[in-house]
Amino acid sequence: MPTVAVSHMMKFTKQNFFFLVGGMIIYVVDIGLDFWVASRYFCQGQYSWSILILCFRGLSSIITQIFSYEWFKNDWEGTDTGKLKLFFLVHLFHCGIFIRYWFALKYGCQVAFKQTSSRGASEADPSNFIQKQAIDAVTDINMLRVFKTFLETTPQLFLQIYILMGYGKTNFYQYAAIIMSFCGISLSMVDYQISLRKSLPDKDEFHVLSKFMYLFYKLLTITSWILSISLITLLSVRISVILLIFLWICGFTWTLKQHTTFCKSKKMEYLYRTVVGIILIFSFFNIKGRRTKVCISIYYATHTVVTLGILFVYVFWKPSIIKEICFTIVSILTISSLVLGIIFLVVYYSRFHPTTYCTHQACSDETDGVAGQKYRTKTGRFQNFLMQ
Repeated sequence: MPTVAVSHMMKFTKQNFFFLVGGMIIYVVDIGLDFWVASRYFCQGQYSWSILILCFRGLSSIITQIFSYEWFKNDWEGTDTGKLKLFFLVHLFHCGIFIRYWFALKYGCQVAFKQTSSRGASEADPSNFIQKQAIDAVTDINMLRVFKTFLETTPQLFLQIYILMGYGKTNFYQYAAIIMSFCGISLSMVDYQISLRKSLPDKDEFHVLSKFMYLFYKLLTITSWILSISLITLLSVRISVILLIFLWICGFTWTLKQHTTFCKSKKMEYLYRTVVGIILIFSFFNIKGRRTKVCISIYYATHTVVTLGILFVYVFWKPSIIKEICFTIVSILTISSLVLGIIFLVVYYSRFHPTTYCTHQACSDETDGVAGQKYRTKTGRFQNFLMQ
């Protein structure tokens, strides 16, 4: 019976382990920082800002706990129901992510410090099986972090920038929140791409230069868009809300037309599509793993037109709600980050995007029976969410 060789992409290293530990520490610090910033605003009498920060935190936590528990149910289907009940209680108290970190650290420690996988060994080999469990556990965590990034971190970054631009309040905790938001967005985007390409057999390795190109493309385009939304919010909160709702409807409709199959149940699939619609407000990604040259061109062309339109309104109208020097700085940052972001996007997709795919037969063999079937089932949900 032929065996499946474990490629270089299926390695969980000591570096991955330490990054995982660092990610968990950042996650805990981020929770504390959110409550600290919210409490500071509350003490200053800015109750609406405090409530908004807590609402973003609460919404993202609820969504991630729901997905986390559903994944446990899918992966442990037909196993001990007692553990699932215990996991349900843990997720009910919004601590499900720590169970996932526990499993990831457990498996990661075993493969990074205690075991070595032999080159060319089959996936059924114990050391390589644990290797795969570690990679899958980290991929689950990073998927949840992507949800958290666009449900909480990005809206909070938008709120902090809006407060700085509109009210001129400059406190240490505001800068701390902005820096933490940028770090959270950057790490979650890159970490997810790395773990996704490790967990899927048909994705090529994510090289160092590719990581930087992808990081700057995402970070710069998101920064430009957040600055643009902040400017239009200063003009009119109502117009800003209408624009965001319209963009969410467009994103949600697009996911419906794509006929995504990420979740097993219809309810979870619609929740997933709702979340995708929110993500698409801020950044583009390919939810079906298909070529998206036309879609991504339309997406960023629309962002460019809207951004330029907002800036032209400020130039010709000259509203007094923002100082001229402040508007000049924000305009330069908005345009430069947009242009640089699109340049990085073009260079990334034309030169550095890992587009090497192998056929399904090369990655798994039907005669391998249970081992191959288990692998395909385990990674099935990520085959349908290929972030670009």
